[in-house]
Amino acid sequence: MKKVIDMNFQLPHQNLSAGVLGGIFLSAITHIGSEDIITTIVLAILGAIVSFIASFMMKILVKTIKKKRKK
Repeated sequence: MKKVIDMNFQLPHQNLSAGVLGGIFLSAITHIGSEDIITTIVLAILGAIVSFIASFMMKILVKTIKKKRKK
C-alpha cells in the first residue's frame, strides 16, 4: 500500500510563518547586488514611461478613428 504525501505545507503558527518568510527574504537579499537593484529601478521607470506613452498614443488613435467614423 502506497502512502499519500500531503503537498500542502502549512506552518502551525503565524509567528513561525513570518519568521520563515523573513529569513528567506533576508537570505535572498544578501545575494542581490547593488547593480541589480539599480538596473531593476531603471527598467521599472522605463517600463512605466513606455506604458504611459503607449496608452496616450492609443487614446489619440481611438479619438481620431471615432472622428473619421462620424464623418
